[in-house]
Amino acid sequence: MKQEYFELGQIVNHFGIKGMLKVNPFTDDISKFERLGSILVEKKGKLTNMQIEEVKYSKNQVLLKLKGIDTIEEAETYRGSYIKIARSQIGKLPKDTYFIADLIGLAVYTDEGILLGNVNDIYNSGASDIYVVKDEQGKQVLLPAIKEVIKQIDMEQEKIIVHIIKGLI
Repeated sequence: MKQEYFELGQIVNHFGIKGMLKVNPFTDDISKFERLGSILVEKKGKLTNMQIEEVKYSKNQVLLKLKGIDTIEEAETYRGSYIKIARSQIGKLPKDTYFIADLIGLAVYTDEGILLGNVNDIYNSGASDIYVVKDEQGKQVLLPAIKEVIKQIDMEQEKIIVHIIKGLI
């Protein structure tokens, strides 16, 4: 089942005296915030659509001014809240590009038909993404997301076919 909303970041603090929010982004393209007119803020389990008035940057953080949050006190009530976006707002991904949230949980098979486990996590090593595959016993296999290893991602069948190159496992 495809995820309806994606987390773009978490509000970690207020910034300044006019209700600006300091956000730790969960996206590698933080300029994405500038292209959005509104976001969803999840506060105490409730999603609220909020208009973005201004976007600034400070180090690796995003500073957001949202309509209706005009004081430090109001901003403080949003600390710890998550910023989300509907899948429909993101648009189409390039060919052979996937949302991490859609890959988590997929079954991973070798090209010889052996089940290795399911994708448990994905992180970036700098050179490539690394798929963390865990079996039922909790044993982990780390697979680099390179074309020599990842042979096929089949979203319909919810599985990934991989080729295990020498020295990988």
